[in-house]
Amino acid sequence: MEMEHPNPLCITDGLDTLATKVHLNLDADTLVQQTIARGQGSRSDTGALCIETGKFTGRSPKDRFIVKDGITENTVDWGEINIPIATEIFDRLLEKMRVFIRDRELWVRSCYAGADPKLRINVTVINTTPWANLFCHHLFLRPTPEELAGYQQEWVILQVPEFLADPSVDGTRQQNFSIINFSRKMILIGGTAYTGEMKKGIFSVLNFLLPHEHGVLPMHCSANEGKAGDVALFFGLSGTGKTTLSADAQRQLIGDDEHGWSDNTVFNFEGGCYAKCIDLSAEKEPEIFAAIKHPTLLENTRFFEGTNTVNYADASLTENTRAAYPISHIKNAKKISVGDTPKNIFFLTCDAFGVLPPIAKLTTAQAMYHFLSGYTAKVAGTEVGISEPQTTFSACFGKVFLPLHPTRYAELLGQKLEECPDVNVWLVNTGWTGGAYGTGRRISLRYTRAMVQAVVRGELAQQDFVPHPNFGVLVPQSCPDVPAEVLNPKDTWGDKTDYDRQAEMLAKLFMKNFEQYEAQANDAIKSASPQALNTVL
Repeated sequence: MEMEHPNPLCITDGLDTLATKVHLNLDADTLVQQTIARGQGSRSDTGALCIETGKFTGRSPKDRFIVKDGITENTVDWGEINIPIATEIFDRLLEKMRVFIRDRELWVRSCYAGADPKLRINVTVINTTPWANLFCHHLFLRPTPEELAGYQQEWVILQVPEFLADPSVDGTRQQNFSIINFSRKMILIGGTAYTGEMKKGIFSVLNFLLPHEHGVLPMHCSANEGKAGDVALFFGLSGTGKTTLSADAQRQLIGDDEHGWSDNTVFNFEGGCYAKCIDLSAEKEPEIFAAIKHPTLLENTRFFEGTNTVNYADASLTENTRAAYPISHIKNAKKISVGDTPKNIFFLTCDAFGVLPPIAKLTTAQAMYHFLSGYTAKVAGTEVGISEPQTTFSACFGKVFLPLHPTRYAELLGQKLEECPDVNVWLVNTGWTGGAYGTGRRISLRYTRAMVQAVVRGELAQQDFVPHPNFGVLVPQSCPDVPAEVLNPKDTWGDKTDYDRQAEMLAKLFMKNFEQYEAQANDAIKSASPQALNTVL
């Protein structure tokens, strides 16, 4: 629908615009055509729309703010992640942006986040480019015609990349900014065209509203469902294998990134996927590779010279190349992205120190502790300046998106597990065994898949378990299709004393990281801390 009325929209907070043309809820085909017609993108040989996001090819966390007011002052966990900004600054920027867009062409979309009808929030998005609106078409949930007829506006995202703040006057750090205002139910984004700011802005909103107002646990994870209706969740930071292990031809995909756990459902927040595609190939990620077709949005990729074939190995613009597409592009995606209470939860880590077992069962207390820790390790050669394994801890596997204190989410997980005693939580190490990175070897993906399959079939929970000396997690002593010697990490090391030394070191790193949460963590979480046994000098 196109509207050419001097006052075409009535948007909350006085954002009724005098734009000369407003495109309302256009279909994906039209948005692709408009992008190409305006010289803002081109098609790949598979039909995807290829665009560049300009100066910013990723989020800018230091320029993301939350308005500090009566709703947030005593609830948000203020600090380096949740940076406060005054209401007056927000209001001043909003007024400037209103003036700025007054004579511009706009694309507006009515959509929502949250596939559970009882917990969704309506989101009206205002963009200044058709391809940014296409991103919102793919990533947010799309109302039916009947739902649109009764659509009530709730949250507003105003994304104007062309608008630059003046830090000396506007109170921002730089010219770009993303500001969440919970009282006004608005997100202002300026100075950056990176579409992920919109996606993660709403994720941050849900990470505040759902636990704070509804007792629902928001989760940065993927989810799939077996033929019997059993739901599995996969948490993991970059490089841990979350996408690979959650993609299973025998199970339906509920979602690949953001979910909520209510009293009786697991539900996707989104209507699409925003997949990394650096070094993508049909062999490594066949589902994602096949999904990149019309009208997928490809961000910051480059073609092989003289062709319109995407060179997924080209990182000349960024390594954070992305593909945004509706979840329906995944062949085995569930039509309605809602499932039952999870049966199994997997915490994935790539332990480059070679200490953690390839799979272990967690108690409720251990689940809260490892959820709060969000551990993985970067390995040498993956990033400039890294010459040996380095630990990465990101609370709840997504600390940068948590407005509340991380212990709130960990305790809510514990509450869910207490209420649902049949849920099993597993720690899966997709990293090294037989030694640390450089001397050991990466755990076979074939074995990891076999262990995950044994879990979802209900077989692994029936095995005998032995607690790990330092971490206390329960290590199975046998698993179908996996050699027994693989399951106990110490057995894979030639030098057992060296393993003990490495395990002590990693346990201490966990304990050091936990110090920042200790004052607000409950006794159950504290009880699950690893132990430095001091058995090795």
